[in-house]
Amino acid sequence: MSWMDKDAGKLLQRSFVIGLIGIVLCLIPMANAILTFMDQEKLFFLNGFGLGAQLVALSMAVLVLRKRKVDQEHQEKAKRMIIALGVSLLFFILNR
Repeated sequence: MSWMDKDAGKLLQRSFVIGLIGIVLCLIPMANAILTFMDQEKLFFLNGFGLGAQLVALSMAVLVLRKRKVDQEHQEKAKRMIIALGVSLLFFILNR
């Protein structure tokens, strides 16, 4: 079963969860820079995983938006998710 055959609501839900995980993974090294609970170099790889998770979530939201027969409600949710994930991705890229 391809990704285009999945339900739009389920794709948006998965996109939200993956995006949230990506944001949390990017926030951990930022909190470590302030609180210093671990060595900076040991947690730096989490930025890469977080950015990758955000890109996957962003692509899933774009996939929902590009589907042909999707409810207006799901399209609006996908648009809002694309904006939120795009802003967070830009923030975490420009942060370092």
